[in-house]
Amino acid sequence: MSLKHYNINQLRVDLWNELKEKSNQVAQLQQKQGFNERLAETNEVLQNLLSIEQYFSFPGTSLLTQIIKALKKGEYKAVSNRVAEIVALLVSDNYRLHPQMTSENYSGGYVNDSKKEKLNTTKKNYFEVLYVEDLSTKEEEIIKSKFKELINPQGNLTYDVVVQRSFQDALICLFFNYNIQAAVIRYAPQLNSTNITKLIKPFIQNVLKVDLTNIPDAEIGPLLGKYIHQFRPELDIYYITDNSLSHLKDSTVKAFRRIFYRMEDLQELHLTIISGINERYETPFFTALTEYSKKPISVFHAMPVSRGNSVFKSRWITDFGDFYGRNVFLAETSATNGGLDSLLQPKGPMKKAQEKAAKAYGAEHTFYVTNGTSTANKIVQQALIKPGDVVLVDRDCHKSHHYGLVLAGAFPAYLDSYPIEEYSMYGAVPLKVIKEKLIQLSNAGRLDKVKMLLLTNCTFDGLVYNVEKVMEEVLAIKPDMVFLWDEAWFAFASFTYTYKQRTGMYVAQKLFNKYRSAEYRLKYEKHIKGLKANEIPTMPNPDKVKIRVYATQSTHKTLSSFRQGSMIQIWDEEYSRRVADNFQESYMTHTTTSPNYQIIASLDVGRRQAELEGYELVEKSIEMAMILRSKVQDHPLLSKYFHVLTVKDIIPEEYRQCGLSEYYTVKDGWDRMEESWEKDEFVLDPTKVTLSVGKAGITGDDFKNKYLMERFNIQLNKTSRNTVLLMTNIGTTRGSVTFLINALLQIAEELDENNRSLNKREAEISLKQIQSLIKDVPPLPDFSTFHRSFLAAPGVPGGNIREAFFLAYEEELCEYVLLKDCLNEMKKGFELVSTSFVIPYPPGFPILVPGQVVSQEIIRFMIALDVKEIHGYRAELGLKIFTKEALNRKNTVSAMGAIPFPNSTNTKSKK
Repeated sequence: MSLKHYNINQLRVDLWNELKEKSNQVAQLQQKQGFNERLAETNEVLQNLLSIEQYFSFPGTSLLTQIIKALKKGEYKAVSNRVAEIVALLVSDNYRLHPQMTSENYSGGYVNDSKKEKLNTTKKNYFEVLYVEDLSTKEEEIIKSKFKELINPQGNLTYDVVVQRSFQDALICLFFNYNIQAAVIRYAPQLNSTNITKLIKPFIQNVLKVDLTNIPDAEIGPLLGKYIHQFRPELDIYYITDNSLSHLKDSTVKAFRRIFYRMEDLQELHLTIISGINERYETPFFTALTEYSKKPISVFHAMPVSRGNSVFKSRWITDFGDFYGRNVFLAETSATNGGLDSLLQPKGPMKKAQEKAAKAYGAEHTFYVTNGTSTANKIVQQALIKPGDVVLVDRDCHKSHHYGLVLAGAFPAYLDSYPIEEYSMYGAVPLKVIKEKLIQLSNAGRLDKVKMLLLTNCTFDGLVYNVEKVMEEVLAIKPDMVFLWDEAWFAFASFTYTYKQRTGMYVAQKLFNKYRSAEYRLKYEKHIKGLKANEIPTMPNPDKVKIRVYATQSTHKTLSSFRQGSMIQIWDEEYSRRVADNFQESYMTHTTTSPNYQIIASLDVGRRQAELEGYELVEKSIEMAMILRSKVQDHPLLSKYFHVLTVKDIIPEEYRQCGLSEYYTVKDGWDRMEESWEKDEFVLDPTKVTLSVGKAGITGDDFKNKYLMERFNIQLNKTSRNTVLLMTNIGTTRGSVTFLINALLQIAEELDENNRSLNKREAEISLKQIQSLIKDVPPLPDFSTFHRSFLAAPGVPGGNIREAFFLAYEEELCEYVLLKDCLNEMKKGFELVSTSFVIPYPPGFPILVPGQVVSQEIIRFMIALDVKEIHGYRAELGLKIFTKEALNRKNTVSAMGAIPFPNSTNTKSKK
């Protein structure tokens, strides 16, 4: 079946727009030629909409049924007007901004202009409550009416109730309806839906996978609650039971926010629902800061800009104040009292804000970081690893990890990602590479030194690991491994189910529960018995395994936060016993004593948004990315010069066990990604749209700066030699996607026109340029090795990067070699060893680290690079390397003094 819509909401909007067009045609034709055909098409669209609208309050089946009745009566003009009004409300979201326009009291347009004005000035926070019970139509009307009577017309919250009669329908509603904020389950609803049509079936694969066989009535409600929490954990879930509360299992009680006995008190249920929403809406620190800013405060402390006194009284910088407004200065303070709090030792609103964030992200502990994830990475590393510990780390990780390893004195054992040479980028580290490195260390008797596995998830280019599989198989070899997942570009992933399955916090909790079950123990014993001689287990020992997971997130990159707003998420069962004190010291080391309160407040508010509308916003950002992908592929002129990299372009077939190769094709439309995201070793985050521009004969850097930025003010971040990376996020709009598409079209048209005017020689030059970008790409070098002087142990993965880093402080032990001379020096038998990090942009990670042997492949790659920015390298001086004297010294003393490494081997003294 060809799937022409990415998700149900895209299909829903298109059907309403189609109904608007068809009903208008019916109204205009009225018994003229073609009328019967248009009328039949209108009825078909209405029937399709009925199968979708049953999961929504507005317009919902009630209003849709009214339209069908009016159409049967021949009220064609009224139907056309009504549909046009509904489409306007849906597209503009006005029905949510003005709840007076919901289906129950919105009956055919505005009565007069004064009512329209009143509706437009009354705004409330609107949501919908999923109510699950097998009710008759009359009973449904009564329950909705009772809830409606309880809503305070003066309050800032209002809601509608969406009734679903079966287990399956409840879960479908959960996935389809972004407005759902709470679920009420009435004892034992029906299991299977009678409403699943061919139209919606492709969009409910997660629902259809749920096994509903042989479930006793008493367990239906709790099981539904479990799945609701699994798919939408941010929702408040309530249970109304007919059984005596004393007979409820502990697991049932824990699954729900509150349990009610029969329908004894509807008002109490209503108030509990409102209380739950208010609890998520609460922003402890942001509220404290706004209240503080209202106080008349005299400042005898630091910060002249506090209260705006030095700004608004100035004759020269008032434009600064006018630009930012007064509130930012009223909220700018050094105070930690007066209702505020200390980031370094929070006890009040900041502590509560971080606790709320932990709950939202599924962590045990959350710490705010106000100077970016670069600092968050260093905090975690210093808290967990000590000099001499071995850390397995992907070589192409963010530079902050490499510098963090220098500071901690750990020995990095670098892991190579698979190369994507055609597009001058790296993929991710295959699991087999990780396991091979661990086995190598184990065989050398160094497994006890291995402390941490550090991986980037997801990568800049959108590669996402199978976190569960990686952790399971690594823990089977090293049961106490600490995992640090760099989720700088993945903070949003916690708020939609497909993505959440590949986050560190979700997997940590899942595995913790799994390994403590009797069922797992039986599977493990069977697995061990079935192993052949010398075969490595792939299941961890439940008696030895410890779940220790850390995730660092750049909240500001993908969610609402000011720049540098980041978080550290922790799920470590050893944290309180072994880590808490060390973590606090590390946090104190790297955290400023003058944190920016505006950043902290934005993290607090960003958490509120993520809990209340994160699911909707993340799903829509994915939808925007899919639309962008399809538009480029569908348009013949765009696809002539540009190519959106597909799953198969970025992930080799051996890592795509489910066989998904593309999210979209012109011929077949959309392919569902749920199964792939559940099972494959690597998947591609569709919000990271890599656009190949090689066919246009333009480098990625030029396309970014000279075309998109300078001409169209379109901002993007990463480039490679022949690609640019376009990212959608929760702030991306349809308008911005349209603007980008139009810009690409304009560029493509100009390229077409220029190519037509080329003479023969110019065409040859243009073809040669294209050939160099898409075919003659420099091979990507792997990590070579640490020089024997800087190895952690002879012949074993791991290098003393810190010792090499500080040795470079002694100038007489360093020298420069011009890049063009490096290969000749190697031919003479000289070993070139880097003194520093060398980081070209792109790709943006170190191709050389201190103590690393410079290989011929690395030099050839640097010579072929046509980028302007290379950190740690000055072309006029050449490559900075250690002298022969430095490498021959047996006892190296850095400018910082001797650096002891407890329990480590000084290999240079044994040379």
